Amino acid sequence: MIAKVIVDVSTNQTDRLFDYLILDEYMDTVVPGLRVVVPFGPRKVQGFVIEISETSEYPLDKLKPIQELVDVKPPITKELLSLSEWLKNETLSHHISVLKVMLPAAMRAKYKKQLWLNTSIATEESASFFRKKDAPIDWDEFQKKAKTMERKMMATFIKNNEVTVQPIVGTHETKKKRVAVKSAYTKAQLHDLLETLNKGAKKQRELIQFFINNNSNPIPVVDLISEVKTSRSTIKSLVEKGILVEEEMELRRDPYEGREFTKSKPLPLTEEQGIVLQSISESLNNEIHRTFLLRGVTGSGKTEVYLQAIEKALSLGKEAIVLVPEISLTPQMVTRFKERFGSAVAVLHSALSKGEKYDEWKRISDKEVSVAVGARSAIFAPFENLGMIIIDEEHETSYKQEESPRYHARDVAIKRGEYYQCPVILGSATPSLESYARAKKGVYQLVTMEKRVNDVRMPVVTITDMREELRQGNRSMFSNGLLDAMKVRLERREQIVLFLNRRGYSTFIMCRDCGYVAECPHCDISLTYHRANQSLQCHYCGHVETVPSRCPDCEGESIRFFGSGTQKVEEELIKVLPNIRVIRMDVDTTRKKGSHEKLLEKFGKGEGDVLLGTQMIAKGLDFPNITLVGVLAADSMLHLPDFRSAERTFQLLTQVSGRAGRHEKPGEVIIQTYTPDHYSIQDVKQHDFVSFFQKEMMVRKQGGYPPYYYLTLIHVSDVDLTNVVAVTEKITNFLKGELSEDTMVYGPVASAIPRIKDRYRYQCMIKYKVEPKLTQTLQEIIKTYQGEMSRSNLSIVIDSNPYMML
Repeated sequence: MIAKVIVDVSTNQTDRLFDYLILDEYMDTVVPGLRVVVPFGPRKVQGFVIEISETSEYPLDKLKPIQELVDVKPPITKELLSLSEWLKNETLSHHISVLKVMLPAAMRAKYKKQLWLNTSIATEESASFFRKKDAPIDWDEFQKKAKTMERKMMATFIKNNEVTVQPIVGTHETKKKRVAVKSAYTKAQLHDLLETLNKGAKKQRELIQFFINNNSNPIPVVDLISEVKTSRSTIKSLVEKGILVEEEMELRRDPYEGREFTKSKPLPLTEEQGIVLQSISESLNNEIHRTFLLRGVTGSGKTEVYLQAIEKALSLGKEAIVLVPEISLTPQMVTRFKERFGSAVAVLHSALSKGEKYDEWKRISDKEVSVAVGARSAIFAPFENLGMIIIDEEHETSYKQEESPRYHARDVAIKRGEYYQCPVILGSATPSLESYARAKKGVYQLVTMEKRVNDVRMPVVTITDMREELRQGNRSMFSNGLLDAMKVRLERREQIVLFLNRRGYSTFIMCRDCGYVAECPHCDISLTYHRANQSLQCHYCGHVETVPSRCPDCEGESIRFFGSGTQKVEEELIKVLPNIRVIRMDVDTTRKKGSHEKLLEKFGKGEGDVLLGTQMIAKGLDFPNITLVGVLAADSMLHLPDFRSAERTFQLLTQVSGRAGRHEKPGEVIIQTYTPDHYSIQDVKQHDFVSFFQKEMMVRKQGGYPPYYYLTLIHVSDVDLTNVVAVTEKITNFLKGELSEDTMVYGPVASAIPRIKDRYRYQCMIKYKVEPKLTQTLQEIIKTYQGEMSRSNLSIVIDSNPYMML
């Protein structure tokens, strides 16, 4: 038999199937989706088995055999294999990069495996391989020493579940072991020992009694000490006497260990919630794939609909995936899911360690859980009986991966939904224009919830014109109205959210004498001042330098700070309201593991008056005492060179406004802006998504942007500027010659940030409605320049339906 393998070498030349012989000993074990080690040129590499075939186009005597198996059970399911094929073509990526993104990072390293005897069903034949029934065999050692016949027999035992395979991840950060002890004696022998043991050895007698009362499974020493109230020296003395046996025990990590979740019951639904749930249930019960776009205003109870829909899926014996866009959303979301479904929930997001992610993935793979909650990559959770996929805040750009493979989680979710014939729910208060346009066309099924739960009123939104504040002599970053409103909330002991989508202290520093601005030496962007460590930092490449006391150009002393970041707001806030307790949430304060959750928990307990932060606080937060939201610079995203800037501004302002007055206390929102008449800000005041949608669609139609056209962006970068310009020009001319007349090709132009990390960046854009030759033409470009890309610093990145235009 022949295994067709994709090897772990990410180049265009190797992005194809290679044929390898399957030896007799592996004949029953090698299946599609399995990882194997194969000879590739002079070295050994890992690869994925994609197909099994009886024939090869090459002579059999020229084929090399598979050398060893990395897995015994395939980590990539049959459905994920076919999905990888589709995704590689869709994103123009290497097949290996798609397969690797489907697995947790820990599995990309080599890991060890242990063979354990399943004593309950083992036969004498399988037991004969094990010297001790309760001790494992090392897989690598077995592979080296075993004969062909023994390997074949072991494959049969594994197939019959007489022997189980336990993977032990080999990298240091993914392995968690504890010293455990167990009794070396039977219960009867322990009873006899107790009779003869000196009565003065009270602690030893207590330990022996513990092992008489409990089963013979190993128990971690730490747990034993707390349970029996004993000491390490007592345990050690029994180990030395041979009564107890020490061994290493691998523990499965639980990121929520020690946390208790109070069991919650389904809440009564509003009329709107009931109608939405009924539509989803019909699709679920009839096993019909539908994509639902759930547009529900902030506070309308979308999460409760998700929970009850999942409950229905689980009652049918199916599984569910829930995607959330930000890590900061995950703590509150996870709590609600854990309270409803208990231990049936696995959590996958980037704040977990490699080991924790691997263990959560393993729980899904071993069918120990039926719900996965996580960020973008959780869409590849290895479920095999999916009943529902939910994408919360579906408009978020974080669902699009910005490195290869450049997939969008929404597209993957719909593809998986088609395979399992299950509903896919896209939820948002402010859906993306593309999604809403598809729902209007009938491609998605639109369901809406226009009222908040318990008929809670939407917050009153006030737009403050900061130009007027300047005319009145107010040069502060807080308008008089916002300052008065904050004072009122502090008197009432209510909480405030302040939003500014800019971290750091000042946006840039400038010399007032000569106009010098401190810029990054590696990127064409100004450096941001960070007050905490008195440094200037580049938020693109990480370059850090000290703040100059004199201007490097003119030696003048008029260095001034311009623009405001969250650090500066915090400082100013404490100046104007001295006793205020501020909790700041941005990239700088949430670097440590678990810091998101700790800060939100602190705020939830009322230990802070103000939650100040960037866009990570704009969504998902639900605290009953927040009655005021202040937006400090609503224009910060409005004037970016991106056709989606108005849409992002409206979405962000609507989301952050929705944090106020979600419960009994009425909410107020104050938006500070220098562009008060812009429709994206005016429609936030009226909470009118439909009005914004209609206006923005007119702008998009005039400009020829999505959803009226599809876009593909080609980025070319190199350390050599002339080469970048020349290559981008050649690509643009080639596209104009190959593609149809109705397709528009723009460029070449320098990117909005022309240089990042010492690499010059140029781009060209393709705008089209229908272009049958597009994929073929783009693949031709990759083939043409693949040699130059492997030899030089040239990089060509093709992004279909890009979300980042910079």
